[in-house]
Amino acid sequence: MRLLTATFLLIFAGFWVSAQQQTITGNIDKNPGKPRIAVPDFRANGAAAPLIGTFNATVSADLQSSPLINFVPKTTYPLQPPQQPNDLVAGVAPPSNNAIIQANRLTDWSLPPVGANYLGMGYGAEDRGLFVAFGWFYSTATNITSLQQAQVFGKVYTGPLTQAGAVDCGHRFAADILAQFGGTSLVGTRIVFVSDRSGAKEIWVMNWDGTDQRQLTRYNSISTFPSASPDGRMVAFTTYATGFPSIQIFSIDSGRKLPFYNQRASMNAFVTFSPDSKTIVFSSTAAGGPAQLYSATVDGGNLHRITHSGAIEVEPKINPKNGTDLVDVSGRSGLPQIYQMNIEGADVRRLSAGTGEATNPAWSPDGAHIAFAWTKGFEPGNYNIFVMDTVSQVTTQLTTNEGRNENPTWAPDGAHIVYASKRGRQSQIWVMNADGTGKHVLTQAGNNEKPFWVNAEH
Repeated sequence: MRLLTATFLLIFAGFWVSAQQQTITGNIDKNPGKPRIAVPDFRANGAAAPLIGTFNATVSADLQSSPLINFVPKTTYPLQPPQQPNDLVAGVAPPSNNAIIQANRLTDWSLPPVGANYLGMGYGAEDRGLFVAFGWFYSTATNITSLQQAQVFGKVYTGPLTQAGAVDCGHRFAADILAQFGGTSLVGTRIVFVSDRSGAKEIWVMNWDGTDQRQLTRYNSISTFPSASPDGRMVAFTTYATGFPSIQIFSIDSGRKLPFYNQRASMNAFVTFSPDSKTIVFSSTAAGGPAQLYSATVDGGNLHRITHSGAIEVEPKINPKNGTDLVDVSGRSGLPQIYQMNIEGADVRRLSAGTGEATNPAWSPDGAHIAFAWTKGFEPGNYNIFVMDTVSQVTTQLTTNEGRNENPTWAPDGAHIVYASKRGRQSQIWVMNADGTGKHVLTQAGNNEKPFWVNAEH
């Protein structure tokens, strides 16, 4: 076991070597004209009152972290915001010299100092032992003269009368707001990752917002490189518990091991699933020599070799949009670089620049971009997160001077990226917007690495 582990680590440690600086070009459009949203704090009475602050904080955090909108700071809001439609008055607010804005007309919110295009409002209550939030969303456009025309939606959100219930309601209200601008809700999605907090590297899973962190494997060994099926039902990973690096597949909900046949090899690792979750591509030394890419069914059957490069081929990722091509990390040009090929290993082209170490590729949901880790850019010698348009190969750097940043994967909404960042002695899981803004940490206990975002179960 010790010899095999050392050999496996030496393959990768010896393969990835450092290099020099190169200029990075390109920008991701941050959409300066995106809509301005104002959502004053909800208020509540009775048993819901101690929980409404949690609801408000959840809504604000979700909206502030979204790259789709500009969340208007609450310091600019009128002192007495409306809570329900009956608080509003139709029509345009007349000019006023009063220092206190009444806030009962939508134009009170569209004009300075707020300048919002949309207003969210509501209140909380307790009903039959449940936490209830009544939420409305209005356009503040001045050419709309009736409240009925201005209302975008009005909904009721219910959950347990607990902090978790208030958080869930807040997430759903914010998700409904973001859906008006093309946002996909992350509620129900999860992140699998590697953590050593139990004393060994095990596979863990948590909700998309970092809550409900729980241990999935208990091998007391090294389990690493997790990935998940697009249908949200399976997680695959590599474990040393069998005495050599082998693939295992678990049901993410039940935590039960699913059947998978490993070829006799010194390494089987780096699983990526097809869009229909029925087949996989992985890296293996089954043929002897350097690791190559193979495809198989999700139980390990129907093995088919994809690459014959004579160099190490690892970290394959199938394009989730078409399922007909993939990217991987190859040593065929010396230093590890990212290559693109079709699902049969033909039409090979290098995507990365050929300098530095380019690793950890991950497709965006639309199949048009990859996120990856690279030792070049504006902080040469350290891994940072980049995004590349795979057609133009224009590259944008998202992290710099923030420690060692690796293993990015995209959220199902295509607007967020989860990654591991080592700042100081420990590595933690972080999330950021796909333009590099809104970075925040999700984990704190132990060392946490190699995150993979899981779709909500279909």
